[in-house]
Amino acid sequence: MNKQTIKDIKELRGKRVLLRCDFNVPINKQTGEITDNGRILESLATIRYLKESGAKVILCSHLGKPKGGVDSEFSLAPVAKELSMIFEEEVKLAKDVVGEDAFLLASKMQEGDVILLENTRFEPGETKNDLELSKKLASLADYYIDDAFGAVHRAHSSIAGVADYIPAYIGFLIEKELNILGNALENPKRPFVSILGGAKVSEKIEVIESLLEKADTLIIGGGMANTFFSAMGYGVGASLCEEDKINVAQKIMESASEKGVKLLLPVDVKIGKGIDDTQSQIIEWSEETNKIPDDMGIFDIGPKTVKLYSEELKRTGRIGAKEEEAKTVMWNGPLGVFEKKQWAEGTMEIAEAVSRLGQGVTTIVGGGETASAVKKAEVTEKITHISTGGGATLEFIVGFIKGEILPGIKAIPDRDIKKNIDIDDERGS
Repeated sequence: MNKQTIKDIKELRGKRVLLRCDFNVPINKQTGEITDNGRILESLATIRYLKESGAKVILCSHLGKPKGGVDSEFSLAPVAKELSMIFEEEVKLAKDVVGEDAFLLASKMQEGDVILLENTRFEPGETKNDLELSKKLASLADYYIDDAFGAVHRAHSSIAGVADYIPAYIGFLIEKELNILGNALENPKRPFVSILGGAKVSEKIEVIESLLEKADTLIIGGGMANTFFSAMGYGVGASLCEEDKINVAQKIMESASEKGVKLLLPVDVKIGKGIDDTQSQIIEWSEETNKIPDDMGIFDIGPKTVKLYSEELKRTGRIGAKEEEAKTVMWNGPLGVFEKKQWAEGTMEIAEAVSRLGQGVTTIVGGGETASAVKKAEVTEKITHISTGGGATLEFIVGFIKGEILPGIKAIPDRDIKKNIDIDDERGS
């Protein structure tokens, strides 16, 4: 994708720039403190470049899912505080998004200043990609830059709509995401292994079907594996299982076989009488042992599965093809309830196995829970790329393979296309 980037803007000094970031960070409701500032840190390269170029930087983002307009619980005040500490200067928070205070703060900015608009979702029109809201956002600035990869799958005013009214570009973070994910999907170094976990098959049907067109090996884990077990005739007891997706799981297994893609499922699992049960048991699937007790559930992959998956990463390839170490690994979704110590071992061990792959191997971890798991395993520095997108990463994969472009990316012109700008001149001085 040859999108216009921040480096294509010839002159930034003195210009007001609306920068869409992804500051949707976790906040402790009791203390009001940010518990993980990773997404803020990822935005710093673009913010610093704009500051050093003499731009007037107007930041905007959503946070959570407020209902019915302004809600102090979802205020970006903690983000403004965090940014102020990082830059060692005040980052003022506007009291609104496109109201009087936002325009007043924008009008008083000096070169290199940074301000933050309130939560974009405080505006009812944000999630509807409202035309008037898009115009008002655009009228705040001379340029628009989208650097919120975690939100590019949303056709919202601050992500897609505003780009229709002022020159629009992508920032360094989105550029990195597009390059790494795009290259891995368009021309992956082979063998290409995809690891998919998480709770539900239904959330990843399109991802699995799309990756069957690209991957050499598909490794399945997490709660979604239970639906595949049921499709194989195994009894999964009280485990999470999508009964209405059993036929989908069957078709996926058949499709993998037809395409020559190796599909691996857990050969043993850890079970317990509930998520808080600390007395886990291990069940190894076999013709004789193909059912777990009705009052027990599956919460992690077992040690034999960990060994199988780890060895597969070292010796993998399509069915019937020469096996060798994986050259591209794309992982999205934990393989167990890793938040609980007694069910974390499988996910932690696989994180270690991925991190131990040799030089020249591209390892990509999806955002959200998978990124948290890798961080918990303390192997982040050994992973090639940890995506900042959760749902956006999954939708990007599907869209890329299908030849479709996500709204937030589609809104940014290609380098060789000039958009006609049509906006009422509502800018302040």
